[in-house]
Amino acid sequence: MKRLLALLLAALLPLGALAADATPTDLDPVAAKRAVDLAAQLRCLVCQNQTIAESNAELAVDLRRQVNEQIKAGKSDREIVDFMVARYGDFVLYKPPFNVTTVLLWLGPALLAIIAIVVFARTVRARNRAIVQRPLTDAERAEAERLLAQVSREQR
Repeated sequence: MKRLLALLLAALLPLGALAADATPTDLDPVAAKRAVDLAAQLRCLVCQNQTIAESNAELAVDLRRQVNEQIKAGKSDREIVDFMVARYGDFVLYKPPFNVTTVLLWLGPALLAIIAIVVFARTVRARNRAIVQRPLTDAERAEAERLLAQVSREQR
């Protein structure tokens, strides 16, 4: 019986070592929700098309850690966002505000589309002007009539 108990304890010993790997969280549920909400508002500067909540890049992990530290320090959401903007600029915001420094970011795609439409319209107009309507010469007219007659014979 003692051997069975000793064997059972020996088998359970590795499970105790695995439990030490778990990292306890000291954030309460409200603070954790704030951290997730803030992380969803901030852009990963490495990935650029993901929030820091979605990204696994080292910088995103560091930014999430900074957000958690500032939440622990008792800072408000606005203070945390303002800190990130002061440090990384408006580009760190996943939805940057419309202001002088971000006007190209907001209007750039529309400007590119307008420029593309104007270039396309000018190209089409120039191509249409280049096509000159001139009457056929007698030789060209005779060749066209010959080809049309040949096609009509083949279709019969």
